[in-house]
Amino acid sequence: MALSVIEVSSTSTQQFIDITDRVEEVVRKSGVRNGICFLYVPHTTAGITINENADPSVVRDIMETLERLVPVNGRYRHLEGNAHAHIKSSILGHSVCVLIEEGRLGLGTWQGVFFCEFDGPRRRKVLVKIIREQ
Repeated sequence: MALSVIEVSSTSTQQFIDITDRVEEVVRKSGVRNGICFLYVPHTTAGITINENADPSVVRDIMETLERLVPVNGRYRHLEGNAHAHIKSSILGHSVCVLIEEGRLGLGTWQGVFFCEFDGPRRRKVLVKIIREQ
């Protein structure tokens, strides 16, 4: 299958953006009924995660916890001012895989796919590769 690109524009320095519907659209257009959806973020200060998208307080809790663990104004050696963003993106990771079942993402009832911005606002990409089950 061909590589698809989802473009994401963040509006804040740190932001979780629910891209579930956009990923579902890529899956629908692929025509794949069963397989794997591989999502990859090719940026060192952004990441991707799957978590609850029904209650926005979950995202706020995650962001606040990451900020306590890795504060923006911590004592870092990287002098560009975005060391916290590199660390946060490493903690969350740059890729996720989701099963495709019957033409839909195999997410749980409350799950969504989030692009995680830590050094915005910026225009970013999420690379999507759909692999058909043999």
